[in-house]
Amino acid sequence: MDGNPFSTEEIARRLDIVRHEIAVCGLDAAVFASPENVFYLTGLDHWGYFAPHLLIVPVEGRPVLVTRAMERVTIENHVRSAEFRGHSDSETAADLAARILAERGLSSRRLGLEFWTAGLSHGLARRLEALVEAEWTDVSNLVDRLRLVKSLEEQALMRKAAAITDIAAQAAIDAVHDGAAERDVAAECLAAMTRAGGHVPGFGPFIRPFSRLGEEHTTWGSARYHKGEPVFIELSGCVSRYHAPLGRLVRLGGISDADARMAEIAAEAFRAVVDALRPGAHARDVYAAWQSVADERGLSHYRRHHCGYCVGIGQPPSWTGGNSVTGLRHDSDLAIRTGMSFHILSWLMGTGQGDDFISNTVLLTDDGPEFLTRTPMGPILR
Repeated sequence: MDGNPFSTEEIARRLDIVRHEIAVCGLDAAVFASPENVFYLTGLDHWGYFAPHLLIVPVEGRPVLVTRAMERVTIENHVRSAEFRGHSDSETAADLAARILAERGLSSRRLGLEFWTAGLSHGLARRLEALVEAEWTDVSNLVDRLRLVKSLEEQALMRKAAAITDIAAQAAIDAVHDGAAERDVAAECLAAMTRAGGHVPGFGPFIRPFSRLGEEHTTWGSARYHKGEPVFIELSGCVSRYHAPLGRLVRLGGISDADARMAEIAAEAFRAVVDALRPGAHARDVYAAWQSVADERGLSHYRRHHCGYCVGIGQPPSWTGGNSVTGLRHDSDLAIRTGMSFHILSWLMGTGQGDDFISNTVLLTDDGPEFLTRTPMGPILR
């Protein structure tokens, strides 16, 4: 890795906003455990997040990052915004965090803690609460909300990630042919992604035959692709933990009239979603734009759980930004704002009248929606 991807000013701006929000909540400090949020507030980009990281952010004073002592060199190279305190493997991050909170005079104050994150196990949270006699408040969405709007530095990283997405997608498409081994297609995709300057993505790439489409988050196996069966491709390039996914179907040996018609509808519905992405709209309005096209084209029986979701920072095992999905759902009142980025999906599979799907990453800029991924929409025939 190339060290911290953010400027000192960018990290300082984020911490200032977070401190303000902590104070507004009436708290003296907060402890953040989400790997995505620790990265956002420090720039620490490594694979050490399998172990707990606790970032203590006081309203006043320098933050403290607590994790395993063996990560010292990486953190000293990456992190400028926080003091590092490492614990041995004979104790937990909660044990050391409790001592630090006591040193700072915070152990009996009002403190925030991210309850809803895969970065904080139930046992570790209980240990911290048992050791620190504070009044604990859930601040799970505090930083997540801030991350929805991307700064100019973040937008630049997403554009770089999107360029790598397109390169990797083209490599996968080019490798698909009748008789191609699933693992060979994946190898070409991953090699292209790596050679183009990509970092390891949060998950995927998902490349599999149509017969396993419904498996959602499985990828290549040991079989071969065959004429007459489409190949599903969904992947994302990654640069400094920022992702820009896309999805396509590659059709081996032609396309049926029903599927060709569905491809037209999927593209029309996709454009409707993009047109609906404007500041002040709500997620439910964006979904309604997608559904209205489906309804008007004779698919009123068909419903989706969303037509896209917010995307940006992703830590393994996800590119969705954590262990939840901020979707463009029919029942969501999420307000659309300039600077938000979305993985837009126009998914019309299993309609009974044909199958197709396309997806791209779209950034809402001051000038309107910008397609970050630019692989041709299709249909893609091989």
